[in-house]
Amino acid sequence: MDDRFQFIKDRFHRSFGAAAVISRAPGRVNLIGEHTDYNDGFVMPAAITLYTWVAAAARNDYILVIRSENFDEQVEVDLNHLPEKGSGGWSDYVAGVAKTLREAGIRTRGANLLLYGNVPQGAGLSSSASLEVALGYTLLQLAGEKLDRRSLALLCQKAENEFVGARCGIMDQFIAAHGQKDHALLLDCRSLDYNLLPLPADVRLVMCNSMVRHSIAAGEYNQRRAECEAGARYFAERHSGVTALRDVNPEQLAAAEQYLPEKIWRRCRHVISENARVQDAAAALSAGDLQAFGRLMQLSHESLKTDFEVSCSELDLLVALAEGAPGVYGARMTGGGFGGCTINLVQADQVDGFRVRITEGYRSGVGIEPEIYVSSAADGVCSM
Repeated sequence: MDDRFQFIKDRFHRSFGAAAVISRAPGRVNLIGEHTDYNDGFVMPAAITLYTWVAAAARNDYILVIRSENFDEQVEVDLNHLPEKGSGGWSDYVAGVAKTLREAGIRTRGANLLLYGNVPQGAGLSSSASLEVALGYTLLQLAGEKLDRRSLALLCQKAENEFVGARCGIMDQFIAAHGQKDHALLLDCRSLDYNLLPLPADVRLVMCNSMVRHSIAAGEYNQRRAECEAGARYFAERHSGVTALRDVNPEQLAAAEQYLPEKIWRRCRHVISENARVQDAAAALSAGDLQAFGRLMQLSHESLKTDFEVSCSELDLLVALAEGAPGVYGARMTGGGFGGCTINLVQADQVDGFRVRITEGYRSGVGIEPEIYVSSAADGVCSM
């Protein structure tokens, strides 16, 4: 059993004087398919071996007493007097999930909760969805209720959208719920149909954290969404059956180049070409062709850099350092952009050398040391 399980079990008993049920949910990395989720497109995430743990015991009232080991803070939430929106603190994720479960008819009562996670915050590895899914899973256990994983993911997404106020797509919560060891997941963000794709046992997912998060990130993310929506409206007015950029084909895109504003057209080109790359990447992975998969990762990064303009010099340096390194199949930025992480597909026996190369090169180029996380693909939420 993971040493952290015993740590959390002991900390809970010390804090609340009782035994606990313990669940955990993973963070995630997206191998390919960036900024396609909110355009009804395709993504290919994998759950990673970084987690949020939730330990809990029921109370006889309607109060959630929440202890965060990461923030060294304790707060209380009254389930009978929940606000409509969060106030901006970390406990919003807890209150939001509890609220959406109750609105869905789940009979949640009070609980003592202890939270601990090692998913890096602000790195684009989805610490928030990891917390939401682990918490929702735990509250369902305490209530003696069952909910399928798809419904759990949707309720957690609703909590983040409506209570926390972050316009995330479904990918993060979905993979935290549905991840499977040694597999990536091809997800259709419109239908929520998915396929599991095997990852070779001798390949590692290596995430390199740039340790920067540019202040423009949130505003630019919202701007990209608006630009995609403007492009989708243009095509919907001219082509039947188009409700999102996912529905636009390359011929329609090419014909629109002279009519759409240049920036909007390039945003559309990224989304449409990225959806095609995800499908090609799924075929490559199914065939065991990691060289082809890696080339698609590189094309994805170039598109995110030039057409979607969400990369930054630090991410570009990390990708450049990875290209041509022994045992590296592919590298690209992952997540929303303007900082955060790159994702690299690396042979297991070359990871140590890769880590040295990236650390030294990035320190020399930027003056700071990256954090590097090495993972295989992991299972989704579970009880411990």
